[in-house]
Amino acid sequence: MDVVLAKNAGFCMGVRRAVETTLGMVQKGETAIATFGPLIHNPQVLKLLEEQGVQILTEIPAQATGTIIIRAHGIPPEEKKNLEATGAIIEDATCPRVLKVQAIIDRYKKEGFATVIIGDREHAEVEGLMGYAADTGQVVNNEADVASLRLDGPYIIVSQTTQDEYLFERLKEAILQRYPGGEVFNTICDSTHKRQEEVRQLCQEVEALIVVGGRTSANTKRLGEIAESLGCPVFMVESEMDLVRPALERYGRVGVTAGASTPNWVISRIVEVLANMTEKMPEEGKNAELV
Repeated sequence: MDVVLAKNAGFCMGVRRAVETTLGMVQKGETAIATFGPLIHNPQVLKLLEEQGVQILTEIPAQATGTIIIRAHGIPPEEKKNLEATGAIIEDATCPRVLKVQAIIDRYKKEGFATVIIGDREHAEVEGLMGYAADTGQVVNNEADVASLRLDGPYIIVSQTTQDEYLFERLKEAILQRYPGGEVFNTICDSTHKRQEEVRQLCQEVEALIVVGGRTSANTKRLGEIAESLGCPVFMVESEMDLVRPALERYGRVGVTAGASTPNWVISRIVEVLANMTEKMPEEGKNAELV
């Protein structure tokens, strides 16, 4: 089997920064390290951090010691204030691209602008952005959401940094048609752009696409959705144990890409297994999800 690996698969800058920040503290011998919410959306990395003694906080304690790290997706400003009030050292590992979106929303809110966020309402990043927009913020993810918008003054449009660019453009135009005059900021990060364009190109060159990443990762899921929309068979996997030989051996040439939170060691193992399809596949390979 021929395997074509996407050039931009694996950690993006923001994820790498968050993981290196956390592991750097571990290596320095710091104790009582915790992240507020999952640092990133990848089970293998979270397991590695757990084995290193890094805990995940699901709620803000009244008091705390040690260091609490803010996840790469960011959090609402009120939650950051509450974390600082615990007495712990707060290390902000929010992706710089997300920080930029937060700053845009905060600036324009102070000038009287409402905010429309094109993104996934339940995603951690969007929850953080809505904290900056407060009661001026609205989230849209489809045409029905656009039809439900209520805007009666100046407003801005921003995007979740991992949003599908084609969807952003479509919804942006629909919003502007309904409410002319909005200021638009395409805040989709460059890493997302490159990955999505690579998927579109790969789908013209391969017979099927393997997308590697955590099942809770929105940007990983988005890559699969893009390939599926192009008619390319897609297999969503978290590790090599999810590869299913009977489903894959019919293809002579497959592409491999990965979400921005997927570590290189996971990608490398999957490429190795695919390239040696004549060898016995893992017995546990029953979880590949064809979309």
